[in-house]
Amino acid sequence: MRWFWIDRFTSFVRGSHASAIKNVTLAEPALDDYIPGFPHYSHALMIEGAAQTGGLLVSEMLQFEKRVVLAKISKAVFHRLSLPGDQLLITTKLEKMQGDGAIVQATIDCQGQRQADLDIWFAMLDERFGDGPMFSPEYLLQWLRILGIYEVAVDAEGRRLTPPDALLEAEKRAMQSAAKSR
Repeated sequence: MRWFWIDRFTSFVRGSHASAIKNVTLAEPALDDYIPGFPHYSHALMIEGAAQTGGLLVSEMLQFEKRVVLAKISKAVFHRLSLPGDQLLITTKLEKMQGDGAIVQATIDCQGQRQADLDIWFAMLDERFGDGPMFSPEYLLQWLRILGIYEVAVDAEGRRLTPPDALLEAEKRAMQSAAKSR
């Protein structure tokens, strides 16, 4: 992920739901450039934030071993604009998961008011689209930690989730490699 359209996870329950916040600020170039003179957070970026929240919910169930991508937005209803100073609460719920994809419902709220309702479809890419990960595992783990996912993530029984062993091993190898190159 080059751009994050969420700032921090506030809840995460494996295979069920996840919530994240996005602070809308004038410091983001996307607000200045979208419609000069009328800074607001575009609907496309709201969709992307919901897709990142839901995509990580889906990917975590797969231990981040499959390539999960946004495939389709089948519903996108926006109720009001998001302006600088708003804090968006993005809530996603896993509705259906099967071998080649998943469906997530998302809502976006601000100060108790509904901003958007979305239905998002994700696809799981097979070997025809390459066999390597979309992101290097050590950087993915770093991003997940920055987003605070492991501070709030639990399984269905409420037990704290930890990073998958494959990500931890990749991080360990990267740190050992960095130490050797010094």
